[in-house]
Amino acid sequence: MFDRGKQPEYEMDLENRFVAPEVTENDRDNELSLRPHTLEEYIGQEQVKENLSVFMQAARLRGEPLDHVLLYGPPGLGKTTLSQIIAAEMGVNIRVTSGPAIEKPGDLAALLTNLNENDILFIDEIHRLNRSVEEVLYPAMEDYALDIIIGKGPSARSIRIDLPRFTLVGATTRAGQLSAPLRDRFGVQLRLELYTNEELSRIVTRSAALLGIDIDPMGALEIASRSRGTPRIANRLLRRVRDFAQVYHDGVITKDAADHALGKLEVDHLGLDAIDRRMLTAIIRNYGGGPVGLETLAATIGEEAVTLEDVYEPYLMQIGFLTRTPRGRCVTQLAYEHLHLPAPQSAQAEQLSF
Repeated sequence: MFDRGKQPEYEMDLENRFVAPEVTENDRDNELSLRPHTLEEYIGQEQVKENLSVFMQAARLRGEPLDHVLLYGPPGLGKTTLSQIIAAEMGVNIRVTSGPAIEKPGDLAALLTNLNENDILFIDEIHRLNRSVEEVLYPAMEDYALDIIIGKGPSARSIRIDLPRFTLVGATTRAGQLSAPLRDRFGVQLRLELYTNEELSRIVTRSAALLGIDIDPMGALEIASRSRGTPRIANRLLRRVRDFAQVYHDGVITKDAADHALGKLEVDHLGLDAIDRRMLTAIIRNYGGGPVGLETLAATIGEEAVTLEDVYEPYLMQIGFLTRTPRGRCVTQLAYEHLHLPAPQSAQAEQLSF
């Protein structure tokens, strides 16, 4: 019988992951104080910033609202922050909402009719909009108008409500799930890439200064190198490393202090945490390194398949530790070496065949 008082060996704690790129309630409060307010303060994404600066300057010269903007890329890279900067640089107000929060066309109509000229409507997770809401959005984006149906049956009639000219800024981690008609209505489409260690080191140094934390360059780089290319993770780790530095290292974050703290947090030199290592180890020990089907793997480690696919797998695939084959997930030679486990010859041959 399963002991309810004891967690399964591979049970995963998503809520308390330090290296999860998704935003938590704690992040929402803390990120407000660290967010840059201008493009000049915004570190990284140089190509995106350069192009966006040109688009905004041209719109201001013409006296027009900025064309609709789609920001896409992995979570935690600064899409919401960038939308706030766009509003500040354009000198307009911004209304913030999310795809799941707009449940029906009336909700969208209420948002749009309360905008002023040139204002920005920011919709996070725009790929999760209901199709009925999306269809109302099309004429709003193209013609700055809402088509509303009043009544039912033979007496139903359509009326058109004119809207102020506005800019829609949509953010998504899944651009591929956007319908083609919606995606094509964004005149500006910008992909945010993972950050380099040098860029993250500058972000950590800036955040440390804002938080009054004493940190040296090597300490900042050590945190940056374990942050999976994601500023949100870097800032989260910085706060926890600060705790250890204050207790054990006189409040100064050096390379050794950061290494000690991150070791205690079980975040290794590649940014993998205990959950990542348990997942890889489960595939190796239970299935000889793979291939193993997603549903089977999810049942083995006590997690939902969609969580594995959306939360755990992307980074492991980015660093080449996990592959998806027609027959299932496989652990690569690099993962065996990182975990200091011998790779069976059969597993190596299996992977070479794909």
